[in-house]
Amino acid sequence: MLLELREVISGYGNLEILHGVDMEVDNGEIVCIIGPNGAGKSTVLKTIFGLLKPKGGTIFFAGEQIKGIDPHRLIRKGISFVPQDKNVFPSLTVEENLAMGAYTRPNMVEKGKELVFSRFPSLYDRRDIRACYLSGGERKILAIGIALMLEPALLLLDEPSMGLSPKYKKALFDKIAEINQGGIPILIVEQNAYKALKISHRGYVLDMGKNKFQGESGELLANSQIKKLYLGG
Repeated sequence: MLLELREVISGYGNLEILHGVDMEVDNGEIVCIIGPNGAGKSTVLKTIFGLLKPKGGTIFFAGEQIKGIDPHRLIRKGISFVPQDKNVFPSLTVEENLAMGAYTRPNMVEKGKELVFSRFPSLYDRRDIRACYLSGGERKILAIGIALMLEPALLLLDEPSMGLSPKYKKALFDKIAEINQGGIPILIVEQNAYKALKISHRGYVLDMGKNKFQGESGELLANSQIKKLYLGG
């Protein structure tokens, strides 16, 4: 198993948000985390990436305990994280933003840009444009491109479709599936539960900081309780 969370307890200061969460991601998978607002979905990603220090449980990545390790060390170990917002440098060009994604390994900049531009030709076309002039959808793609610069072993995505038009949402989900087909495992938090499950292999439903449901995406999509509570049906 590539990523394993066992009985993880985490939160903000004295406020406990996660109350013993279990989760796994294996090589080749897209795994989604869905649930209501305030369920702790984003807290899971921030805890994995070292932005929040867990108060209990274990987190293993590629067989190594990574609980509490700082983000810059996790990047070197192969984990990339795309937060909901503040995920690009507005005053820098697209190309300069991508270079920032490889700041820990400058020798990877040219190779990384070649890889990202091959995956996202639209970024190549806009490479000399400052990020502040990009559309919301283009900024999301750029943020993912930055995270891919070091060819991560695991990609964490926090609410990637938030604020996008339906057209851009579809294009973004297609790109996420394409990235996974290229060999990168993905753990995605997403409010659009239906779309997230459609592109995922497996899913977890969190509610009030605890595991409520988990399983193959097809099973979760067919579950009447999940349909009623989380899929608007």
